[in-house]
Amino acid sequence: MSKPLIVIPARMASKRFPGKPLAEISGVSMLRRTARVADRVAETDFVVATDHADIAAHCEAYDLPVVMTDADLPSGSDRTLSAAQQFRADAEIIVNLQGDAPFTDPAHVDAVISRLKDGGADIATPAIRLTWEALDTLRDTKLTTPFSGTTVIENEGRAIWFSKNIIPAMRKEAELREADTLSPVLRHVGLYGFKRVALERFNALPQSHYESLEGLEQLRAIEAGMYVAIVQVDAAQISSPGIDTPQDLARAEALIAKNGDPFLL
Repeated sequence: MSKPLIVIPARMASKRFPGKPLAEISGVSMLRRTARVADRVAETDFVVATDHADIAAHCEAYDLPVVMTDADLPSGSDRTLSAAQQFRADAEIIVNLQGDAPFTDPAHVDAVISRLKDGGADIATPAIRLTWEALDTLRDTKLTTPFSGTTVIENEGRAIWFSKNIIPAMRKEAELREADTLSPVLRHVGLYGFKRVALERFNALPQSHYESLEGLEQLRAIEAGMYVAIVQVDAAQISSPGIDTPQDLARAEALIAKNGDPFLL
């Protein structure tokens, strides 16, 4: 099998945070931090996919591989496929690592790749089983902090559904709390690995009904009957699923001050 490829889509345009890939977090750009994550995943290649000359110049200044993609492409998955076609047309496993996810644990990327190498799944994505304390915190803060949603799975780890609400609802929560330190809730991590043929099929599909309602692209794959595997992982050193606003960036800097800077490891 050819070496997996990690693609980092990075766009300047953002309604809530224009130019965010170049925004600095404790002195290091968001894009460089994300590229450092990709560089730490063994036996893979990575490339930044952008539609803006300033981002391309930033990559070149720091010796980061980069390709230009069409500004009219509608999503990160479309940019991921376009970049893969240009940079490594032979890659059979392609990972979409969003450029605004600089605190992704490299172990999560490796776990996604390993699951796809095992066969069976079309797509693999991580999730973290929450402790009851973490679930309580999520309930208190999900409207004010970045939140990538939750998922429910079959016994073999195949995703049944994703939602921006907290699922499943629990009828006898008090009993569940007494029985186990972990809750049944899986918090989804917004990182996706695809087999190449699955990514091509996914991008060719029209937007699905529930995808449009929830605003979750992965529901398109579920509704089309594709096999989306959930890889259960531990929480990252810094739990910040994505940086969408300047306020998110400020929270990230506060977490670095408290927990240390993973970029320096």
